[in-house]
Amino acid sequence: MSKTTSRIHEQDLPKTPANHAPFTPLSFLERTAAVYPDRLAIVHGSLRQTWSQTHDRCRQLASALRQRGIAIGDTVAVMLPNTPPMVEAHFGIPMAGAVLNTLNTRLDPEAIAFMLDHGEARAIVVDPEFSGTIAAALKLRTRTEPILVVDTEDALFTGKAERIGSLTYEQLLAEGDANFDWHMPEDEWNAISLNYTSGTTGNPKGVVYHHRGAAMNAVSNILEWDMPKHATYLWTLPMFHCNGWCFPWTVAARAAVNVCLRRVDPKAIFDAIRTHGVTHYCGAPIVHAAMVAAPAELKQGIAHQVKAMVAGAAPPAAMIEGMEQMGFDLTHVYGLTEIYGPAAVCVKHAEWDELDVGERARLNARQGVNYHLQRGIAVMDPLTMQSVPADGETMGEIMFRGNITMKGYLKNPKATEEAFRGGWFHTGDLAVMYPDGYVKIKDRSKDIIISGGENISSIEVEDVLYRHPAVMAAAVVAKPDEKWGETPCAFIELKAGAQVTAEDIVQHCRQHLAGFKVPRAVVFGELPKTSTGKIQKFELRKQAGSATAINV
Repeated sequence: MSKTTSRIHEQDLPKTPANHAPFTPLSFLERTAAVYPDRLAIVHGSLRQTWSQTHDRCRQLASALRQRGIAIGDTVAVMLPNTPPMVEAHFGIPMAGAVLNTLNTRLDPEAIAFMLDHGEARAIVVDPEFSGTIAAALKLRTRTEPILVVDTEDALFTGKAERIGSLTYEQLLAEGDANFDWHMPEDEWNAISLNYTSGTTGNPKGVVYHHRGAAMNAVSNILEWDMPKHATYLWTLPMFHCNGWCFPWTVAARAAVNVCLRRVDPKAIFDAIRTHGVTHYCGAPIVHAAMVAAPAELKQGIAHQVKAMVAGAAPPAAMIEGMEQMGFDLTHVYGLTEIYGPAAVCVKHAEWDELDVGERARLNARQGVNYHLQRGIAVMDPLTMQSVPADGETMGEIMFRGNITMKGYLKNPKATEEAFRGGWFHTGDLAVMYPDGYVKIKDRSKDIIISGGENISSIEVEDVLYRHPAVMAAAVVAKPDEKWGETPCAFIELKAGAQVTAEDIVQHCRQHLAGFKVPRAVVFGELPKTSTGKIQKFELRKQAGSATAINV
């Protein structure tokens, strides 16, 4: 065969709308509304909303934002719990060509103010529960450009609502056109959302997601779970966390039901599972542990199987056994904000079912293999960029590559370049690779504490501790906790003659930190240091009992 004919597949062929379209999760809503217009989309209290109605409201939101001057590429922030406006924001805001910034509702006004400024938010949608936090954050902003503030209303909110915006969410939607002719992004590489990390050093980093990655992770969620059409998904995982691991888009792709849950507690979860026939939910280890520990009467009346997904820490044997006793099937996944939430999964094998619960826990505790649509996961020496032997012993750094990886850090090219050094995304987590290709975390190269699924920067807490006039030196490490997985433990060396109690330290931290970041334990004494004066955190971890806390 001649060289010319053997290369016919490389000829220039046209790239037109007929054979190419940007890959975006927005198309999932469009298709589901067209195919299943009357299927239930959202449940919240007495609200029942179909996919057709949801599609119309999202188009109204997009239309109204554009009329209000929100342009393509502008950021629109939201400070919302898992309520219907949060579901709609995941479609309506990017339908306007804008970038969705979901704010962590547990953060303090200072952190929120930084994010609003750094992300250059043009508008913010606020739930009444968080109006006080946002009002304070708006006063702390350094940018002078005005922000359109929109108040939502929720019949399930029982507190005192304070109006801080110029209009309500329903008034904003009323300005929009339900037949708004929104357009797909010109490029699937365009940003769809902005998510902030908890910040390991200094201010948090803004992680930019693109339409292609969001769509691919949403589809991968379906594949990893074998998620059927018309499933019923319960929102126990905050949608502000990595866009709910991309599940707002997954649920739309499956024409499934969003069961919104304003506040997470075992009774509310079990009630929702019984009442609505919930089939799937995700959550941090603390959520699953609380369900296992709940009184037996709360668990009565659930006859169908429920599929649960856990990330943040490996599920222990007691959790696996407890979930099995409830008839729940638990899947362990792993990821970071930079990879759209989970992008690896511990795929279970049928033969594992014959093993005792201890051995199953050991196998399920591994972070596993890459998602279907994530190109690859590896454990590599970060200096040589060579894969470590798959012997279950040699440690390296977990790295990912593929479409389910962030676009980069907003306004931080240096951090972006370092994160992608060598053509792989560096997670900072140290792990081993087993002969079967499964990855298992052994340690963390960053001093991040994972408490109830939330990342806490030890450096941030230390900075606050150093502000106390009695503190000479401070170090914060993770301390194992049955409820939260890990909590901050503060080791403090006082100045000579200083008189201070643990409660004094805790109260000081409460003035400057979100509640979940405040140390749960305070230990006074001389801190172990190297000859150059560097605090030896490894010794402190041993004292706190966390030196092997994330090992099984």
